Amino acid sequence: MKRKVYSVALALAVVLPAAAQDTYESARLLGSDLNGTARYVGMGGAMDALGADLSTISTNPAGIGLFRHSHASISLGFVSQQDAEKFDNKNKTTMSFDQAGFVYSSRISRSSFINFAFNFHKSKNFNQILNAANSLKGCSQNGLTYDKALRGIYDFGVNQQGEAMGYFSPNDRSWAFSEADYLNANVLNCDVEMHRADPNADWLYYNDANAYTFDRAHRGWINNFDFNISGNSNDRFYWGVTVGVKSVNYRGYSEYAETLVLHPKADDPNYEEPCGSVGYQDVRRIKGTGVDVTAGVIFRPSEASPFRIGLSVSSPTWFDLTASNDTHMLNNSQSGYWDDGNSNHDYDFKFYTPWKFGLSLGHTIGSQVALGFGYEFSDYSTSSNRVNKGDNYWRSDYGYSPSYTDEPMKNNTDRSLKGVHTIRVGAEFKPVPDVGIRLGYNYVSSPYEENGMRDMTLESPGVSYASTTDYVNWKDTHRITAGVGYKVGGVNIDLAYQYNTTKGDFHPFQPYAGNSGVTGVKFNRHQVLMTLGYTF
Repeated sequence: MKRKVYSVALALAVVLPAAAQDTYESARLLGSDLNGTARYVGMGGAMDALGADLSTISTNPAGIGLFRHSHASISLGFVSQQDAEKFDNKNKTTMSFDQAGFVYSSRISRSSFINFAFNFHKSKNFNQILNAANSLKGCSQNGLTYDKALRGIYDFGVNQQGEAMGYFSPNDRSWAFSEADYLNANVLNCDVEMHRADPNADWLYYNDANAYTFDRAHRGWINNFDFNISGNSNDRFYWGVTVGVKSVNYRGYSEYAETLVLHPKADDPNYEEPCGSVGYQDVRRIKGTGVDVTAGVIFRPSEASPFRIGLSVSSPTWFDLTASNDTHMLNNSQSGYWDDGNSNHDYDFKFYTPWKFGLSLGHTIGSQVALGFGYEFSDYSTSSNRVNKGDNYWRSDYGYSPSYTDEPMKNNTDRSLKGVHTIRVGAEFKPVPDVGIRLGYNYVSSPYEENGMRDMTLESPGVSYASTTDYVNWKDTHRITAGVGYKVGGVNIDLAYQYNTTKGDFHPFQPYAGNSGVTGVKFNRHQVLMTLGYTF
């Protein structure tokens, strides 16, 4: 007789004293969109050496040093995703407030300045709808839970609440037993009542699936608040330092469903008999803040030439975050022991992103043509998910809770992520002094190894808190941009268009047997942006 369970948060809290995040969940926070002022976007972001644009504040802060007058600007526009089915009442086209800032320029000599600037910009827009569907053969999500026990990654047992759990030792829950495993185990895999009646009985089961569907609506943003001091020395050498504060607000809602099958004919393993379906609903939230520091220089090698070279370096972003999930599993099959199950939990963790290094070139031809090039490298495999020790261990007078690296998850990050190369190319042409026409191209290499995976077999706190098993290995990103600007007096109005395209491979769970249902997905997005600025 099936029964219901309404919440396991208390049970999980007892056995999960530490917390971390897994590689693929944290990877959402890596990198940034091409966003900012319309001029910056229209030139593909290739303005780090050209400077004199507020959006260079977070890529090469020395670009702010090229301002010779005070300036303020504000940017907003629309973002639209194509080739996606509407889900969770999420519109494919949304309005976005993207940038607002100012620079105060102070002359200290005839050809030298000290500038102070502040800029807000949306460095990451999480709004995205992801749809995937495919066939399965000889595997399922609950089959992965069963397979992990079969391979000895954990042993099933029954806790004091009468719930099936995965144990590393007789008294210690395995870190490889996730919240997703908990639901699968109790809803489908383990007959606890049979085990109580006869501990020697075969009380473990699983069902294969022959197809799945998946939908997720991502929402939210990473907002940057950048504070800058920069300078210009004799129009030959420019320097700048920016302290950045980031605010993270992410929400993802997903629905995953499988059609389950039985193999009742021992003499025909290919025969499949439908036995219903299971569905999973998951809400994941990530909130918190981060801090980083970026420094840069720009110099002109020859006083007689406007050609400029820029160099920049950015520290890791030190994120302090809180994640939560609310997960529901509904059993509409002929198998299993619970009608449904719920899992919810929240936890604090830290995440440190990699260092970033930038090289940029800029050149102007008279007052009509500006050409920009930029290159940036960041090794995503060096990012670190960290476990909070919390108040029970030690707390300094300054309120800092120490943390340590989740080593098993760090090893998975090393295997699954890699160095990312960003290339920016842009040009601006002024047919008349007050009008600028811009074109740009922006390329970001894939951050994922071809065989990278969300490994749910790790003895890691990041696995224990995982309520889903899906992941996407995204490939290269290509961005094509164009723009136009008009200036009258101290007022400038700029428009930009950006087309962003990325393809990827969606996995409902890590491969462990049969056909695991890998399917191609894509993320194509259009952006229209307008900036209103004033120079004084």
